[in-house]
Amino acid sequence: MADQRNERKRTGLGALAQAGGDDADFSVIEAIGGPRGVVESMLPGVVFVVLFIATSDLNLTIAVSAALAVVQVLARLVQRQSVMGALSGLIAVGICLVWAWKSHEARNYYMMGFITNAVYAVLLAISLAVRVPGLGLVIEFIRQMPTERFKTWFHGWMDDKPLKRAYTIITGLWLGLFALRLVVQVPLYLTDHVAALGVTRLLMGIPFWALAIWVSYLVIATPLHRHKAAAAAKAATDDSPDAAASDGRS
Repeated sequence: MADQRNERKRTGLGALAQAGGDDADFSVIEAIGGPRGVVESMLPGVVFVVLFIATSDLNLTIAVSAALAVVQVLARLVQRQSVMGALSGLIAVGICLVWAWKSHEARNYYMMGFITNAVYAVLLAISLAVRVPGLGLVIEFIRQMPTERFKTWFHGWMDDKPLKRAYTIITGLWLGLFALRLVVQVPLYLTDHVAALGVTRLLMGIPFWALAIWVSYLVIATPLHRHKAAAAAKAATDDSPDAAASDGRS
């Protein structure tokens, strides 16, 4: 039974979708991919900035970073483990390395991060402006994909005021995280402080992500638990013999 629970564990926003369960045993480390996932996420960036500072050889730095990313995927394949996280990381690192290689500027290794942070910040800002919290939309979509009866699914959580308020708070939190990264890191990029940019990127990467997930969990756990309990009670009432008999008479 424990093994089945471990298999169902998700990372990132998927972990937040499981918040508030009766047997929830939330772990920030597991939510960000576990110790191995953290190492695999951070290692290419660490190697890139350290090697470039030490050698000032961009081509060598790119070659070693690319080889490391490939080795991570191969290691999971050999061990017959899930490669999705490592493979997505390989693609992301590959884009960053190609960008730096084509431009012949080490600082452009971080350009993809600026773009993704800016896109996420804009999307979350728009969601708050139209009063449909973006994080709530994503978490509820992960929790229960609306294959049919979209309006029922949408109003099911939007009309729950405490839950919507919690989703609004964490949407603002993540918007602030993406905006803060840009405010701190873009000036370092523009002034070509590659070493400082690399270190700052690492510090504002996994640690900030873990903090955001932990705070988000604290904010939504109680209202989401109540929402799930209310939905379960309603479903049980609708499926009861008395309710079925009432529907038959009507």
